[in-house]
Amino acid sequence: MALPVRQQMKYWGIAAAVFLLMMWWLGDVILPFLLGMAIAYFLDPVADRLEAIGTSRAAATAIITLGAVVIFVVGALLILPTAVNQALDLFNTAPKLFQNLQNFLTERFPELADEGSVLRQSLSALGQTIQSKGGEVLNTALASVGSLISVVTLFVIVPVVAFYLLYDWDNMVAEIDSLLPRDHAPTIRAIARDIDKSMAGFIRGMGSVCLILGTYYAAALMLAGLNFGLVIGAVAGILTFIPYVGALVGGALAIGLALFQFWGDWLHIGIVVAIFVAGQVAEGNFLTPRLVGSSVGLHPVWLIFALSVFGSLFGFVGMLAAVPLAAAIGVLARFMVRQYRQSKLYKGQDPDDAQS
Repeated sequence: MALPVRQQMKYWGIAAAVFLLMMWWLGDVILPFLLGMAIAYFLDPVADRLEAIGTSRAAATAIITLGAVVIFVVGALLILPTAVNQALDLFNTAPKLFQNLQNFLTERFPELADEGSVLRQSLSALGQTIQSKGGEVLNTALASVGSLISVVTLFVIVPVVAFYLLYDWDNMVAEIDSLLPRDHAPTIRAIARDIDKSMAGFIRGMGSVCLILGTYYAAALMLAGLNFGLVIGAVAGILTFIPYVGALVGGALAIGLALFQFWGDWLHIGIVVAIFVAGQVAEGNFLTPRLVGSSVGLHPVWLIFALSVFGSLFGFVGMLAAVPLAAAIGVLARFMVRQYRQSKLYKGQDPDDAQS
C-alpha cells in the first residue's frame, strides 16, 4: 500500500533539502565530481555507439578518454594562451577604439566636438573604465578559477572521476533504478526520461552547437584578418545557447571592430557580415533542428533565471548544477500541471458523486 501523499511530500521535501544543504556545505569539494559527472553524461552516448559496433565498454571508455586528453592538451597549449592574450589586448585597446569612434562621430556631427559634450565625456570615461577594469576582471577570474580548480583537480581528479563514471554509467543507472519505490517506479522512470530528454537536448545539443559555431566564427574571423577574431568567436559561441544573442553580440563586436580596422575596405567588412549571416543560416536551418530538436523544454529566460539563482546561492558549483536542476524543475512542474488538470480541483466534482 502506497504512503499517503502528505507523507510522501514530507520525505521528498526532506531529501531535496538535504541535497541543497550538501551542495551549499560541501561547495568546492564536490566540484570535481560534478565536472566528472557532467563529462561522463555528455560522453555516454559516444560510448554506447562504440559498444553498438562491437567495442567493449572498457575499450570504448579508453578510446574516448584518450581522444579527450589529446583535444584538451592541444587546446590548452595552442588556443587558450592566444585567447587570453587577445582578450587582454582588446581591453588595452578599448580607449583607442572609443577615441576612433569619437573622431568618427565628430567628423559627421561637429557639435559633438565640444569639450563639454556629454557624449564625448561618456565615450572617454567608458574607454578608460574598460581598460582599467577589463584586465583586472579577467585576471581576477583566471585567478579565481585557478584557485577553485587546482592543478591536481584539473589534471587528475576530474579525468579519473569522469573515466570511472563513464565506465560504470549503465551499471549505476540500473542500481539506482533498483532502489526506486516499487509503487512509484513507473512514474519516476517516466519523469526521469523526460528530464534526461530535456537535459540531453540542451546540454549535448546546444553544447555541440556552441562548440561548432564558436569554432567556425573564430576560425573564419581570423582568416578574414580581423583583430581579436578568436575572442569574438569564442564569445559568440558561448552565448549561442540564448537564441540570437550570440550572433547579435558577436556580430556587433566583430562588425564594430571591422569598421575601425577596415574602414573604406568594404569588401572585408562585407566578409565579416557574411560570416555571421552564414552562421545564423546554418544554426537556424541545420544545426539547431538536427542537434537540439524542438522539444527541449528549457526556455532561455528560465535558464538564465536558474543560472542567476543557483549561482548566487551556491557559487560556481550552483552554476554547474543549474542546467540539470532547471530541467528537472521544469519537468516536475509540467508533471504537476498534468496531474492538476486531471484532478477534481480542476475538473470539479462529478454530478453522480455529488448526488450519491
